Amino acid sequence: MTARRPSLPSRRPSLLSRRASLLSRRPSLSSRRSSLSRLLGRVRDRSPGLAGSLTAGALAAGLGLGSFAVLTIALWVSSPYPDSGPGGAMHVAAALWLLAHGVELLRTDTLSGVPAPVGVTPLLLLLLPALLVYRGARDAVDAPDGADAEAPPVRARTAWTGVVAGYLGVGGCAALYASGGELRPQWPSAVVCLPLLAAAAAAAGVWTAYGRPREPLLNLAPLLPGSVRRRLLGRDTRARWGTALRAALAGTAVCFGGGTLLLAVSLVAHGDATRASFLQLTEGWSGRGAVLFLCVSLIPNAAVWSASYAVGPGFALGAGHLVTPLASDPAPLLPPFPLLAAVPQHGPGTAVHWLAGVVPVAAGVTMSRLVAARAARRSWPAGRTAGVAALAALLCGLLLAALAELAGGPLGVAALTRFGPAWWQTGAATCAWLLAVGVPAALGLRAWRGEGVASFAAWLGFARSRPGESRVAVKGREEEQESQTSSASTSVSGSAAASARAPAPAPTSVVVAGLLPDPADGDASERYEALPAEPYEALPGSWEEEAARKARWTALRNLSEPTATEDTDGP
Repeated sequence: MTARRPSLPSRRPSLLSRRASLLSRRPSLSSRRSSLSRLLGRVRDRSPGLAGSLTAGALAAGLGLGSFAVLTIALWVSSPYPDSGPGGAMHVAAALWLLAHGVELLRTDTLSGVPAPVGVTPLLLLLLPALLVYRGARDAVDAPDGADAEAPPVRARTAWTGVVAGYLGVGGCAALYASGGELRPQWPSAVVCLPLLAAAAAAAGVWTAYGRPREPLLNLAPLLPGSVRRRLLGRDTRARWGTALRAALAGTAVCFGGGTLLLAVSLVAHGDATRASFLQLTEGWSGRGAVLFLCVSLIPNAAVWSASYAVGPGFALGAGHLVTPLASDPAPLLPPFPLLAAVPQHGPGTAVHWLAGVVPVAAGVTMSRLVAARAARRSWPAGRTAGVAALAALLCGLLLAALAELAGGPLGVAALTRFGPAWWQTGAATCAWLLAVGVPAALGLRAWRGEGVASFAAWLGFARSRPGESRVAVKGREEEQESQTSSASTSVSGSAAASARAPAPAPTSVVVAGLLPDPADGDASERYEALPAEPYEALPGSWEEEAARKARWTALRNLSEPTATEDTDGP
């Protein structure tokens, strides 16, 4: 007999209880409000830092764009024959701002109708956006306005993200606006160069605001292979890398300064051609002002070109036309420009051109002096000193290679597709020069600081070592002197003990007559003079004899009353 199925009324209580349990699990309206308020509180606590960072990035981009816009509008207003209206001037300003970031432009209004690339970035203009982003990121780390004085700074990741996002937002709008003008940005270059400069400058600003900590750099160490990590992060790592970086920066500065000096000398030597090209380009003062501004902004580029010329590879003035110290072959149809007038004439190099090799030699000597000074202070062996010098040479080569890449680029099509030095040739030649000059000079200066200076000072009579005497000999001689001194002190202490065991003589009262200083006269130190350093004569007889006693009184009377007559009678 089968079981009877439960009726519907018997199942209703179970459904009601299940519904009640589900309703009890559903959050109430008050709990929803509390969770929402907590979420809004978190957003409100974090939003001032992010909002301030976005504002700082957008403000940095706006200040850069505004600077270029003011300059372009001033030149457009002062031009007697403007080619376009204010809209064209603003398009040019946006394009120049993008060019200052390293973005390659495309010039469409050519005579042949073929667009010509413009890829030479003025390095002086590059400093403006980099400094603005750096300053904005550094200020974005500070606590937001209205916060307490003890409020913590904005998180590094938040500040960096906000500054970069705000800057790229304005930069993207500027690139879209400039794409409708005659100078249009090439989008692959804009996508790479604009975020790269913003990210690097913002990272430097945030890192500086936090006190330049080492942890972000050390966190990258696990990404390196084990052998490379052990070699880079071995003993005395901070001192070695710090010394190598300072020496590399000093060598780069010397190369850059030497290139600037070569440029100035060449401009003076070709003064007539430089002046003629400057006057030939334009006639109005506004046009000449624009040409002068362009020349000044390209001076760092020309200095890098001159530095590459000094180390050997030189630079290209057109495809297949190289200018080096050994031979000069500029392109025959160069546009008239004052800086291009300083290029050496066509033909083989002479001894005057070969003197440019003094620049890398000076850079190597400067680098070696810094490395040798640190090696002498920390007592580095010769191998470590040579390794630090080689590391500094490698870093200097990389820095000059990066500068050479930024300083060159295309200026057109056909023969004008290559202008400036080749980055890999400049970096390799610089590294080779500094390795050949800097490493031996660092080892020689280290040896000179350790032995040569002391030996030379001893030869002049200002040191304890003698000329040609090593440190081991000096140390042995000092130990021998110390042993002699200790033996002499032992003998003196023995004689003192023997005299202590002997019966002491009866004490005698000795009265010394002299002039005491008067407190009312102030400082009486000037009333006493030091005794002469000449040896005194031994007193005749023993201490208790009459002659010795009279001699003592005579000496005391002469010292206290030098103008009085000598009296040999005692009291």
